[in-house]
Amino acid sequence: MKKITVLLSVLVLALGILAAGCGGGDKKEEKKPAAAPAVKEELIVGTEPSFAPFEFPEKDSKEFTGFDMDLIRAIAKEMGYKKCTIKNMGFDALIPAINAGNIDVSIAGFSITEERKKQVIFSQPYYKSGLAFVVRKDVNDVKKFEDLKGKTIAVQLGTTGALYGEKLKDKGSVVKTFNTSDLACMELKNKGADAVISDLPVLQYFLKNGGSEYAKLAGEPLTAEDYGIVISKKNPELAKGIDKALDALKKNGTYDKLYEKWFGSKPAK
Repeated sequence: MKKITVLLSVLVLALGILAAGCGGGDKKEEKKPAAAPAVKEELIVGTEPSFAPFEFPEKDSKEFTGFDMDLIRAIAKEMGYKKCTIKNMGFDALIPAINAGNIDVSIAGFSITEERKKQVIFSQPYYKSGLAFVVRKDVNDVKKFEDLKGKTIAVQLGTTGALYGEKLKDKGSVVKTFNTSDLACMELKNKGADAVISDLPVLQYFLKNGGSEYAKLAGEPLTAEDYGIVISKKNPELAKGIDKALDALKKNGTYDKLYEKWFGSKPAK
């Protein structure tokens, strides 16, 4: 009887340990999802899609296309995001939207400037650009930037081109600001402006796609500027992730393919 009691006690104890072991395993399984960091599935991107060939509406579609659009989608994929959502916003609203947390990043032909770096983080440069200007074909007395004094100049609001145009105000020039580069060029076509100051690749694309009928490049490029992707100062880890993804795309050849697709040649090394 005593032996049976001892045997039963041992059996109960063994079953208790086994049950405890199973219970512990269940608890570990329950903890795993809680311990794993949450993966954000969507990257929300702000842009101002009237800046061809970097961002502009795709024909017969609600989507946006261009070098910037292809690049940010490739970056999002490289970073493991399942979805990349592009939001259409005014250019001057993009940095406030970043800082308000309404979007994660912005890519919109942003020149990296010291003033902007006080407000946001920039990724490593992904494109080397510069300012230039076009004039109407019937404007023949403008050979250099200084010749724009007294002329009417169209620029896009919030851009470095707009800042450059301000330099001519005290020389008698009239500077008209527009929400998009397209509208500034339309003002030139309608003879409401003598010149447009904007980024050189944008003006080259504009001339190539019909603008050369009434406009022409004048003078030498005004500046050399780098473009960067904009991220909130509250999110430095995201900035590091974007730089890492850019490095990967440059290393695996994706960046070169996209560059050649939109600019006809590989980027200078």
